[in-house]
Amino acid sequence: MADTHAIIDIGSNSVRLVVYDGPARAPSVLFNEKVSAGLGRGLGEGAALNRNAVAQALRALKRFRVVARAMGVEGVRTVATAAVRDASDGKTFVSEIEALGLPVELLSGDQEARASGYGVLSAFPHADGVVGDLGGGSLELVRVRGGKVHERVSLPLGVLRLAGMKKGRGILDRHVRKLLVKAGWKSVEDGMPFWLVGGSWRALARLHMYLSDYPLPVLHGYTMPPEAASRLSRALGRMDRKRLKGIESLPSGRIGALSDAAALLMTLTRLLGSGSLIVSAYGLREGLIFEGLSGEVRAQDPLIEAARQTGAKLGRFPEHGDLLARWTAPLFTQEDSRSARLRHAACLLSDVGWMANPELRAERGLDIALYGNWVGVDGRGRAMIAHALYTSFGGGSMPAPLVAQLCSSDDCAVAAAWGLAIRLGQRLSGGVAGPLEVSHLSIDQKHVQLTLSADHALLYGEAVERRHRQLAAMLKRTAKLG
Repeated sequence: MADTHAIIDIGSNSVRLVVYDGPARAPSVLFNEKVSAGLGRGLGEGAALNRNAVAQALRALKRFRVVARAMGVEGVRTVATAAVRDASDGKTFVSEIEALGLPVELLSGDQEARASGYGVLSAFPHADGVVGDLGGGSLELVRVRGGKVHERVSLPLGVLRLAGMKKGRGILDRHVRKLLVKAGWKSVEDGMPFWLVGGSWRALARLHMYLSDYPLPVLHGYTMPPEAASRLSRALGRMDRKRLKGIESLPSGRIGALSDAAALLMTLTRLLGSGSLIVSAYGLREGLIFEGLSGEVRAQDPLIEAARQTGAKLGRFPEHGDLLARWTAPLFTQEDSRSARLRHAACLLSDVGWMANPELRAERGLDIALYGNWVGVDGRGRAMIAHALYTSFGGGSMPAPLVAQLCSSDDCAVAAAWGLAIRLGQRLSGGVAGPLEVSHLSIDQKHVQLTLSADHALLYGEAVERRHRQLAAMLKRTAKLG
């Protein structure tokens, strides 16, 4: 596993090892384990780390070092954040970690904020708004726009610190406003998205999903209206711990911090004038990786790179997806860039079902698109890719119930057309490049035309003709051979 790399993140709540593999722009998680050591619990200004927490953390780090070595990972990157940074004995703890053979980068508040901002940008390249990374010891606020990190601050507002603060009407608002002014935070225009990073806010989003009956259990890209923060705060006031524990999707270890996290989110939403709340599964660790990439690699689309990797692993013909995307493009000249990249992703995934039972290939396509570990795409985009794959694998043009809940009937019709175009290309070519390279599609007011040279006319068999007609009918045209 020479291409694997790993990050150990020593945070205020937990100590975590994540091992990555795959393309630099869209790395896959091979292994992810955390231990909730709680290094920041009870940590006031000038206080020392809890020795029981330190012992638990060191035990976890010893295991992580052994696991990483067994996986063939060289040069594990170990970083520590607010709890270790602020503790009076933080340097002593760092020395204990380094004695294990794990060199430690003690990140400053500014470095932590910068990495969190780049983490969101790595997943959502066009993000324009404010990133809020809520940890156990600190809150980082980062202004992102134009693919870059701009103003940023680190505030002592982690959930472990919030637990010890006085509560009451207006107290938190005044405290946060005072900290923002002291840090020199510049106000941003109202209506901008607020990107949520951190386990406590992800747990809040899971609760919102539950209360809203959201059908897709995928947090990354999940969007809430700004009033969701106050709704969640009110709901938590009515729900006891037993009921919260009964919500399967809610991490039990986060339940105790939910009310404080909701109160802080409500305050920040008001002070920042946020227009929407968007969850990002990418944060500090992914930002550290992204910062180390070249400008050329940063500019790559993470959805396309991840789909290309998955298509290469699960499909038969790695080069076929990009070629299919180019081959089908003349039928969709009016699509915007957002739709074009979703169609491209569907083409890259167009062969992922071949090893499945033929009766289940359509469902295989649905599952991969809906539940895959994709970034840079929301629920609607996942659903459109899923319906394209479902259609291309013979599932038909009627959307599955979950797909119909996530996108409109117009979206489904567009995705079905992508799927039928892919289906035609796959049958015409047998999955290899040659037949696509000597043919092309075109569309006018009446026809969907497939053009083949005389030397390749025999490619147009009965099955190809049938799929050609199906595609033309979906586009409200007739099929024509040129």
